[in-house]
Amino acid sequence: MSYKDRRRILWVMFLIGLALIAIVAQATTLARLHFQDLVRYSYSIARARCVRSRTMMENGEIWTDITFRVLWQQKGYLPGEIVVRQPGGKFLHLHSHVEGTPQFHPNEEVYLFLAGHPGRQFVIVGWTQGTFRIHRDPTTNVETVTQDSAETPVFDPATETFTRGGTRNLPSEIFEQRIRRETFRQAEVNPNAR
Repeated sequence: MSYKDRRRILWVMFLIGLALIAIVAQATTLARLHFQDLVRYSYSIARARCVRSRTMMENGEIWTDITFRVLWQQKGYLPGEIVVRQPGGKFLHLHSHVEGTPQFHPNEEVYLFLAGHPGRQFVIVGWTQGTFRIHRDPTTNVETVTQDSAETPVFDPATETFTRGGTRNLPSEIFEQRIRRETFRQAEVNPNAR
């Protein structure tokens, strides 16, 4: 093999290495949180309507604050409006996308599993795993709930594989009953929990 061929192969390997580093650097791996874990790690669980969002730059990072009006809640205390902070967003001419963070639109209703405390911004537990979209059938007016992560592969440490799973098309009344039941179950098991 000539010097020129070896040099060409080294350059190709170098470029492939750069591409792999770029792919890995942008990857987000979420570990699967079961429903009981979402409830346990949440300060509060709320049904909320997106009001507005605001994107800003802080310490060289782009952040988006989304304001929600609280329509229903379980566990903890929430004021009438809350702010959820997420990494990424569009700021001036810059765009930052963090895989695994849910996107929201004004007037959209969702169930959110929230960590944090009143008076500060909240974060969504497990990002897409703690976000449940509400869909209303226009003909029957029946509401169903689908978890954002139901279509996203999530790492399951028990099986050491990426799997798709989660809540899909569950009637909202049943979903709220499930939340109440799990919240009360955890309060009985650990009465000193928040």
